[in-house]
This record gives sequence, structure tokens and C-alpha cells, in this order.
Amino acid sequence: MQTLSEQAGHKVQIVINPTGERRIWLNMSQKNAQLGAQLQIGLHATQEARLQALQQVLGVTETIERIECFDISHTMGEATVAACAVYDRAALQKSEYRRFNIETVNPGDDYGAMREVLIRRYGRNVADECKLPNLVLIDGGRGQVGIACEVFADLGLSDVLLIGIAKGEGRRPGLEQLIIPGRTEPLQLSSEHPALHLIQQIRDEAHRFAIQGHRARRGKARTTSTLEHIEGIGAKRRQRLLAHFGGLKGVLSASVDELVRVEGISRPLAERIYEELH
Repeated sequence: MQTLSEQAGHKVQIVINPTGERRIWLNMSQKNAQLGAQLQIGLHATQEARLQALQQVLGVTETIERIECFDISHTMGEATVAACAVYDRAALQKSEYRRFNIETVNPGDDYGAMREVLIRRYGRNVADECKLPNLVLIDGGRGQVGIACEVFADLGLSDVLLIGIAKGEGRRPGLEQLIIPGRTEPLQLSSEHPALHLIQQIRDEAHRFAIQGHRARRGKARTTSTLEHIEGIGAKRRQRLLAHFGGLKGVLSASVDELVRVEGISRPLAERIYEELH
């Protein structure tokens, strides 16, 4: 008690058997804690069941613990971003996700983008002896899986399992086909199969993370390139314009009279900005 009081800076009392309103709050806290614990136990059990189902589908005896999934996102080849989502310890590990800006391939070359991101990811891991996944998921068909097989062979990662996730008819969830190296025919699980649910969960997370990064990169590139090429618009004026109008969309919709109201923007400069943007 004395130690607690010293740390708290005031006298601390422990009530073992509270009554009245305090008893109500204590009971409520206990029930919430129990419900939270039961929920976490249930989620963990579900994930363990999904992992076991996946191992059975793949016919492997080794325990699959760490899964990494890759997705490529771009708009007509613009601002290509590759994302890696990580699943480990029966849960998604968001702090270990990684994004890669793809710079060395032609716009729209998904195969080249996949090759680049796998080399950058696992080439570094091999060199640094980082933890490698038991299974790698590729959001793509046979072509993407073929690229992954080539990269892994070059890096000496033949022990890592590979699965390609080809979109089903109409891109409908539950109709995905699994491309597994060494098998001539794709594997299609039922829409209720727990192994497919796990694959979908990780694939969807990689897809979300990739799109998020692509949109941010594309938006930044468009904003920067549009305003940077206007004579007389430096970094400070560009920031003032974007802040005043809430982004590039607001600047594009602004009239000359509205542009003049921004600090540092004269009427001749406002007219030039308007002409350049339109």
C-alpha cells in the first residue's frame, strides 16, 4: 500500500468488497473482461483451425506459421506500388507490413513489378538472415507465380511454399483458383472452406494496403507535378494554395478572384495559375 501511494502521489486504498455503485461498476468490468477474453480465445481458435486446414490442403507436415502476401497496385501503369502483408502468430502483423515504390520497370509491367518486389524483399532478408515465411501468397495467376518461382530459385529459397491466387469468374469472392507450382490444374476450394477464408483474409489485406499506398503516391505525384511546373509557384506558395483550398481539387475549381485571396498570390500570378490548370 505504501509503495502504491508513493507512486501515485496520494493515499491509495484497496476496497476488497465494494458496495452500491462501485459494486455495479466492478461487476460490469469483470463481465467485459470475460467477454473480451472469450472473444480473443475464439478468434485464435478460428485462426488455428484455418491454418491446420491450409496445411491439410497443401499436404505439408511442417507447421505453417508465417505467411506473406504480395499485391501490385497501379492505375494504367501510373504510380505502381507493391505491398507485402504479413500473417504470423495466428494474426495479421500490421507493424511488419511493407510497401515498395516500383521504379525500375516499364509502366504496367506487373511481371516486372513482381520480380522487383520479391528480389528487394527476400534478397535483403537472405543477406541479413531475417525471418523468412513458410508460405508466400501471390495475388495473380500462373504468370505471376512463374516469376516468383524464378526469383526464389535464384535466391535459393526452394523450401518456401508458393501459392498464386487467381481471381475467379466475374472476380467474385469464393471462386478464386489457387495456382500451386508443380500442379497442372488449379485448386478451387469451396467458398466455405476455412483454408480459403484464411487466404482471402490475407489477400484482401495485402490488396487494401497496396491500394492505399498507390492512391497516396498517385495523389502526391499529380499534385506536385501539376503545381510545380507553374512559373512563380515555389514550395511555400504551393503549400499555401493546397492548405487554403483543401487540396488540389479545390485549387482546380477556384476562380482567379479566389486565387488572389491566398497570401503571396498576385493577380497576374493567379491568372497564370488559372490558365495553366485549365
